[in-house]
Amino acid sequence: MKKISLHILETPEEMAAVEELQRHVWLGTERDAVPHHMLLAVAQNGGVVIGAVEYDAPESETDLPEQGELPFMEPASPPGQAELVGFVFGFLGTYDTPEGARLKHCSHMLGVLPGFRTRGVGFLLKRAQWQMVRRQGLELVTWTYDPLLSVNAHLNIARLGGLTKTYVRNAYGQMSDELNAGLPTDRFEVEWWVASRRVLRRLSKEAPAPLDLAHYLAAGVPIINPSQLGGDNLPRPAETSGLEQVDGQALLLMEIPADFLKLKAADEKLAIAWRYHTRALFEGLFERGYLATDAIYLPGANPRSFYVMTNGEAEIMGVKKAEI
Repeated sequence: MKKISLHILETPEEMAAVEELQRHVWLGTERDAVPHHMLLAVAQNGGVVIGAVEYDAPESETDLPEQGELPFMEPASPPGQAELVGFVFGFLGTYDTPEGARLKHCSHMLGVLPGFRTRGVGFLLKRAQWQMVRRQGLELVTWTYDPLLSVNAHLNIARLGGLTKTYVRNAYGQMSDELNAGLPTDRFEVEWWVASRRVLRRLSKEAPAPLDLAHYLAAGVPIINPSQLGGDNLPRPAETSGLEQVDGQALLLMEIPADFLKLKAADEKLAIAWRYHTRALFEGLFERGYLATDAIYLPGANPRSFYVMTNGEAEIMGVKKAEI
């Protein structure tokens, strides 16, 4: 029986496998792959490199739990005949507070092979990273992702409990991999307050049931930029910005393409239009005090995806952060 297990990676051979895996996750990224010697240096100096491997296990062996805290993973060689199918990699950084600079964990990469992305491997890797960061006594993990990728929004915001109020234009400059080629590399910066009630609830066995689009619409929450399908069955961004609808609303829904990579492959000009449309909206909403606090995916013949934008902040751990 095939099983997934997680391991702290620390040897040159393991880091070489991570370097090679990057080329399969981000096609066309040869020059952008983090080299194995840098991964090794980071892991030896307070950083984190965790690998997910698939291996043949006896029937009696149990799977990793879906929720709750994982058993701490001591550095260990993966089982024989194991295949590396995913990894998470991060390093120490700092962030500013009124009392001065504090240490945080910068989660730089999370990569999973395409055939394993529906098996929850990314969630397991992030939860293991959460465990290790807490053991280091750190409060905050940050990372970036493309805000137009609805799958990543579901993982980072909805499942893990991350928040974002920071939009970075063209964060990495021009990139040549399949995802980023031809587009400005705009990114969200996610804040993951690892000991906050919000995050602990999302990672616990009592994780709250997600709300769907119908719940928000029934409560009168407006969609500020509803899309329209074109003759090619691809969603077009709204012609107006939608910011005129804000007016102090506690909650707003903001639409993004349900499958941005498919849309980009079909019509790159339309993908660029979505980039600039959502850039203006996110920047305008963040300036008005909104945060992205949840993500919704509506399945069907014409699926739709939305961010839940929440106005206002509350105290978490003595730091002004949203508690939504």
